[in-house]
Amino acid sequence: MSATDTPATLPAPAPDTVQRSPWGEVLHSLSRSGTFLTGLGIVVFWIVCALFGQHFVPYDPLASDIIDALTPPAADHWFGTDQLGRDVFSRVIVGSRDILTVAPLATILATIAGTALGLLIGYFRGIVDDIISRVLEAFMAIPVVIIALLAIVALGTSKITVIVVIGLSFAPIIARTVRSAVLAERELDYVAAAKLRHEGALHTMFVEILPNVIPPILVETTVRLGYAIFAVATLSFMGFGIQPPSPDWGLSISSNYGMIGGGFWWTVLFDALAIASLVIGVNLVADGVHGAFND
Repeated sequence: MSATDTPATLPAPAPDTVQRSPWGEVLHSLSRSGTFLTGLGIVVFWIVCALFGQHFVPYDPLASDIIDALTPPAADHWFGTDQLGRDVFSRVIVGSRDILTVAPLATILATIAGTALGLLIGYFRGIVDDIISRVLEAFMAIPVVIIALLAIVALGTSKITVIVVIGLSFAPIIARTVRSAVLAERELDYVAAAKLRHEGALHTMFVEILPNVIPPILVETTVRLGYAIFAVATLSFMGFGIQPPSPDWGLSISSNYGMIGGGFWWTVLFDALAIASLVIGVNLVADGVHGAFND
């Protein structure tokens, strides 16, 4: 090559061919997922309502006005009023607070307990796996609502009780998912190397294996959150969950569903739509997360 020749320049890599870390690939996939972004938008909307709704609703959600009781949706009351004259729109917006406190905390508890159990039975296998798995299967055979009702009757009704009951009810399901992932990981070379270094079982489980089973845990957590929202709403509807005077959605439906027969549909419809929209949003997020990890 002569002195006047210039070296050929390689073309810059296309944006889609840039090398990213595994987590970078996941985030990139999520940022392009319409399913995930739609669900996230719905969930964020309700989170904003839970955090700041009290400051922008037109009426006090707990203030009653018998004169305006059972007013249909109109300009003054967008969603109408309930049998005590409380503004339904204000109650729906502020009512997101309790369910978005209890359900996520219950899901976090279920994830922590289920992950610890799944790591334990998946790593040790043998008799430990056999005994604990049979106990978990027996526990999972009982409907969540039945377990919750028995525990709440025994321990009393409170938000803490609901969180603990729902969290422990969902923990076995997460444990089974984690167990399956750990069974595959424990046979890999890095686990054998940790044993050769004489690392303890806790170190191997939580430092070596846990980071590699995070994806199925995240997917299972988002799925369980949707179920937890339904469980909280169901318990509130039955009178065993969040208690009055909270504007909780399930509690509001329970208080007003008897009015539907009289044609006062708005006292129940908007709370039911709120529950449905939040669950749909969470499920869309779960689908997006699942798709991102499986691309």
